[in-house]
Amino acid sequence: MDHLRSPRSRRRLALAVPVVLSLTASLGFLPAAAQAAPDARSGRAAAAEAPRLAYVVNTRTDHRTIESVERAIARSGGTVVATYDRIGVIVAHSAEPGFAAAMREVRGVRSAGATRTAPLTAAATTDQGAAQPLTAEQAARTARASGAAGAGEPLEADQWDLRAIGADKAAKINPGSSRVTVAVIDTGVDDTHPDLAPNFSASQSANCVGGKADTSAGAWRPYTAEDYHGTHVAGEIAAARNGIGVAGVAPGVKVSSIKVSDPDNGLFYPENVVCAFMFAADRGVEITNNSYYVDPWLYNCMDDPDQRAIVDAVNRAQLYAQRKGTLHLASAGNSNHDLDSDAIVDDSSPDDSTPVTRTIDPHECYDVPTQLPGIVTVSATGVDKEKSYYSSYGKGVVDVAAPGGDGRYQIPDTPSKNGRILSTMPNNAYGYLQGTSMASPHAAGVAALLKSKHPWASPARLQWLLKAQADNPGCPDSYDQDGDGAQDATCDGGGRVNGFYGFGIVNALRAVK
Repeated sequence: MDHLRSPRSRRRLALAVPVVLSLTASLGFLPAAAQAAPDARSGRAAAAEAPRLAYVVNTRTDHRTIESVERAIARSGGTVVATYDRIGVIVAHSAEPGFAAAMREVRGVRSAGATRTAPLTAAATTDQGAAQPLTAEQAARTARASGAAGAGEPLEADQWDLRAIGADKAAKINPGSSRVTVAVIDTGVDDTHPDLAPNFSASQSANCVGGKADTSAGAWRPYTAEDYHGTHVAGEIAAARNGIGVAGVAPGVKVSSIKVSDPDNGLFYPENVVCAFMFAADRGVEITNNSYYVDPWLYNCMDDPDQRAIVDAVNRAQLYAQRKGTLHLASAGNSNHDLDSDAIVDDSSPDDSTPVTRTIDPHECYDVPTQLPGIVTVSATGVDKEKSYYSSYGKGVVDVAAPGGDGRYQIPDTPSKNGRILSTMPNNAYGYLQGTSMASPHAAGVAALLKSKHPWASPARLQWLLKAQADNPGCPDSYDQDGDGAQDATCDGGGRVNGFYGFGIVNALRAVK
């Protein structure tokens, strides 16, 4: 299967070319997962040179314990990079091979582990792979069709995804409130793009690479034009209806950028994501979009101390954000995996060194952040409202579905005849991508419309509203996409809730009505 980025691609990210849980059991058993004190001190950071490996050390949240553990980190040959007192997560660097084991023996430490399997290296830009850019000829043809159809934006005729969920009609009733912000936790957002600049919130944007928020001007932007993923996602959510290019699902809401992709290899390491959730919560972000999985493990198994520490740290951060009023949405993945099955073969982990093929139980080895409690998991559909061929699924895991594109089997009757999703790209460009990466921001846009209409709704209430307005097509009689006589995936469930669509495909028009 080809992915957006190769060889360091993640199955959650968009598929650039057409080749290719909420938990079933709560994570309440995680050490101190529900004990983070929301009124504790803010995160503090200490500058440090980058040693060999990065670690998360998860502790009790009282100040005495945290200070004691920080001293133990220094005694064990480590350096504190950032401390998030309110959730008891410390990011540290160390060159000592026994550092994690030593920290697990320290009083007050609940879990500790390495966040990567490869040494820290000097930063360098690198290629993410090719999307499908919109050419000037294609843009002109689409603009003519948009004008003939009376569409508000020049490229809207190619946005079959907006019409599929009634977002074009919803915008005429309620485009969303500028008091609602969706943070794109991703590869950065080009806020200078004319379709994004009107709705961009710089005060709620940062670069969280390394586990410490950098809010200097422009730090949230992509490293290069090849780091287009976050800019594309942002346009799907909130591209303005300003007579330029495309429109987003919620063109009246704000969008911010929290960059978490490593500049050397493009991976989304745990400490970066912890920082992002904390930053979003403390800056008053209402919704986050998470179109990725936390590297280096596609699934984090609780019987491995390093992977357990990763789950613990990220879970503490996202739960803290939920308590502060932030709803998280995450994409289900592009592996066509049944996340409610008994076994899944993972041959891609760890993705920052040498992968080792292993068979995991998705009820015990978790896709983070997708399978963390309270996070809305989104599968992908095409123009025919069928599950996209690549989209992962699973009864009790997928909460809702949304357009993510399917350039292989579901081709729209649009000027471009392109089944992928058209959106913004860096340097004032536009292009097509497909993947559950594109489905999640469509659902996030609908959630933003719901939050605009129900400003006092809690994350739990907002998730309930998102599920209530969804349209469920039910399980298909057959899912033989390639016509070879074999089922390509099995949908379990009925017309109300099932493994392909969860509670259904989101509906923007119903959300604003």
